[in-house]
Amino acid sequence: MRGYHFSDFVPGGPPEKGGFDELLKLFTQLLNYTAGDPGETLAWMNELDKKYNLTSNQYGMGDFIDELKEKGYIKEDPSGAISITAKTEQTIRKSALEEIFGKLKKAGKGNHNSNVSGLGEEKNADRREFAFGDSLDQIDMTASIQNAQINHGIGNFTLTERDLEVEEKDYKTLTSTVLMIDISHSMILYGEDRITPAKKVAMALSELIRTRYPKDTLDIVVFGNDAWPITVKDLPYLQVGPYHTNTYAGLELATDILRRRKTHNKQIFMITDGKPTCLKENGRYYKNSMGLDRKVINKTLNMAAQCKRLQIPITTFMIAKDPYLQEFVREFTETNGGKAFYSSLNGLGEYIFEDYIKNRRKTFR
Repeated sequence: MRGYHFSDFVPGGPPEKGGFDELLKLFTQLLNYTAGDPGETLAWMNELDKKYNLTSNQYGMGDFIDELKEKGYIKEDPSGAISITAKTEQTIRKSALEEIFGKLKKAGKGNHNSNVSGLGEEKNADRREFAFGDSLDQIDMTASIQNAQINHGIGNFTLTERDLEVEEKDYKTLTSTVLMIDISHSMILYGEDRITPAKKVAMALSELIRTRYPKDTLDIVVFGNDAWPITVKDLPYLQVGPYHTNTYAGLELATDILRRRKTHNKQIFMITDGKPTCLKENGRYYKNSMGLDRKVINKTLNMAAQCKRLQIPITTFMIAKDPYLQEFVREFTETNGGKAFYSSLNGLGEYIFEDYIKNRRKTFR
């Protein structure tokens, strides 16, 4: 029998639209597109408000701006210029993480527990006999001496290999990752914004590592004519420049960073939409905007081979679908022994997160 569901009547109807929380979500999203410029972001929101009535008579854009200041999301200097605060930067990272990682959880992915025992630092309750190749620091000396007393007696103390007892240690999949982001001019060509999804992925990945895998490391390298490291705090303000694509310089810097890391698992994620077009030799730039210059390509492939010798796999996320670009990526991937994804901008975050979590279960040795 069908019934009826009754609920309490709440006078006043649904809440007014355009409250602070709703506008804050839009504000943080638009900051990704304005390279962290709150003035431009608020100007965009004013235009959207005029067109789509984002706010109400009870709560206007002026109220929203005042509340942003009161709650510490923006600050104003004596000259009247406004800027975002560290609180806003963290809010952007959390928003990106929820957006990307939430999709993985809904799809039933993202479970990354490891039940493998091996080299590690955290002891567990398992014990076994000593075997050739075990590290000496795994031997439980107290239990081993007790075994010797039981097996051979106290009067004539003898400690043999069969008496040695080893403590198992939990396998720890600590990973050092370098995320390379292409900031060449092609990342905004043809009316397609490719840099904003790349930034959002970097912010979400850094927040994931900081909150869930605090012992992992993430370094971010951007590359155009040159390559240089940036911090997570720099990401909201990252912009594309009038650059060519010096993939070699980016890989060289990423490799140098990973050499200094003490973890066994090391990997490079590279987000790019184009072919290498630039090298720097003896302080001068060698450029060929047409691309696929054999001098540039060969040096880039040599760096991919060097990463393979150093046991650093490279996962390339190519966000362009031109056949000749994909042919280069296939050759690059084969040389390194890594992987390549030909991803759309919409699926970029899910691809990288799934691959990162999957790689944490492996030991690249």
